Amino acid sequence: MDEVTFEDSSLHARLLLDKARHFMLHARQKEMAPYHVSPQQAYLLFILNNLNHMATLSELSKLCYKSIGTISLQISRMENEGLVEKIRAAPKAKIFTTGLTQRGLDICESTSRIKSDKLIMSILSEQERHQLTVLLNKIISEAGKYDHAEH
Repeated sequence: MDEVTFEDSSLHARLLLDKARHFMLHARQKEMAPYHVSPQQAYLLFILNNLNHMATLSELSKLCYKSIGTISLQISRMENEGLVEKIRAAPKAKIFTTGLTQRGLDICESTSRIKSDKLIMSILSEQERHQLTVLLNKIISEAGKYDHAEH
């Protein structure tokens, strides 16, 4: 199938970013299927692991660029699956810390060996990966301005 091109190079670049994200996510999902976790769950496990196995919803929300409500739902699902636990300072406290269970830690360690991302990115030289990183950071910085702007 021939690649569709657009006169608007900004639109074309965005669509290519979406397409690359789609294929990379699909490859990661296939590779993670034996662990019965989604890439989003694996990302939360990774973050918790790097925060010494504990974080608040607010911390996770900021690190994942998701609303607290979205993170709360994801954490509740992950708690039901035995990946994380909610640790309350007092029995009926509304604020809690999320911690990794042993199962969550085991899956985090297993999924850290996923190779699809590295294999896909290996087609780029170190210089090209650096250049891509610089360009994506510029896009993220500019897009972030719109995320925080009032409409």
